[in-house]
Amino acid sequence: MMKFVKNFRNDEDGAVTVDWVVLTAAVVGLAIAAYGSIQSGAEGMTANTGAFLGAQTVGAADFGTQAAP
Repeated sequence: MMKFVKNFRNDEDGAVTVDWVVLTAAVVGLAIAAYGSIQSGAEGMTANTGAFLGAQTVGAADFGTQAAP
């Protein structure tokens, strides 16, 4: 029984797994934070673009009509 306890205490395979789980969770957390930042910026840019395009007027002269030669 003591040999089993000593081997269990010296075994580090589980510690490596825990390290990878923590590292993966950190990467996922950073990705979620970055997505939130990008999403709010994109929504603002979309609103500004919509407002700009909504304020534009289009007339017949804007279509490039030219006099025949």
